[in-house]
Amino acid sequence: MSSAITVRQMFDALQHRLDLQWVSGQSGSERQLMSDTVQKPSLALVGHLNFVHPNRVQVLGCAEMDYLRSLSGDGLGLAVSNLFSTELAAIIVSNGELVPDQLLSSSVRTGTPLFTSPVPSPELMSILAHYLATALAESTSVHGVMMEVNGIGVMLTGAAAVGKSELALELLTRGHRLVADDVVDLYKVAPDTLSAECPAMLQDFLEVRGLGVLNVRMLFGELAIKLKKNLKLIVHLKPFDELTDQHRLDMPESVENILGVAIPKVFIPVAAGRNLAVLVEVATRNHMLKRRGVNSVDDLIARQRQMLEDLDAGQP
Repeated sequence: MSSAITVRQMFDALQHRLDLQWVSGQSGSERQLMSDTVQKPSLALVGHLNFVHPNRVQVLGCAEMDYLRSLSGDGLGLAVSNLFSTELAAIIVSNGELVPDQLLSSSVRTGTPLFTSPVPSPELMSILAHYLATALAESTSVHGVMMEVNGIGVMLTGAAAVGKSELALELLTRGHRLVADDVVDLYKVAPDTLSAECPAMLQDFLEVRGLGVLNVRMLFGELAIKLKKNLKLIVHLKPFDELTDQHRLDMPESVENILGVAIPKVFIPVAAGRNLAVLVEVATRNHMLKRRGVNSVDDLIARQRQMLEDLDAGQP
């Protein structure tokens, strides 16, 4: 689904990080943020109205506030009027700058949320843009267990009771990290990139049959938890007898399309006595090698072909 958030949600998420103070315009708390673009509307202040876009966050930094302070009377009123000529989502005055009375009164009159922050505008815009890019990204939720294995974002999938959580627990004991268990939230943060996160309610928890719900952070320490990770590989667990046309030379690999992004997917047969944790570790290493252009099967075939050619040529 395509996301949209309100100004209130943005404020709640960034209030402490940016030390935001909600000065005025509380009546506009439900305004929708429809774009992840954060603007500094310098040109709009001097009359270029096409540089002010609706439903966006406008940041006023030192340059904008210095310009406003240089104006007086009608000039200041016109500049502020230009800024509020379209329905802004919100305005943030950065760098701890004082809010002019004209800006405050226009915020109240139009119901436009007005915030102040002591954070310098470049840093504020960077943090705000990153938050909005994630919060407004196209997203979906899938069933699986998301892990970081050998530095690679891996999602374990398969039918219920196939052993995903038990496998995740074994991977944790081998020093890998948990992102999410059972429900994985995926966000399309770039045309070819999916970022995986855990729903807030399930953060830190892993359910293992026979043991119940485990707090991974408390059991294994802070380093056992990863808050988010880009999804690079799907490992699908399937009972051995359900897999047909087994390849002896290569691990079967395909792709799964999620939100329009093709994610490499491998199938690992599940059977008694198989060390699935080792297989997943090797699957991630093999995935990295293939992305570097190294294919073990191709190397073996090339070696066999060369040996046959040498035999045909009569070489020992």
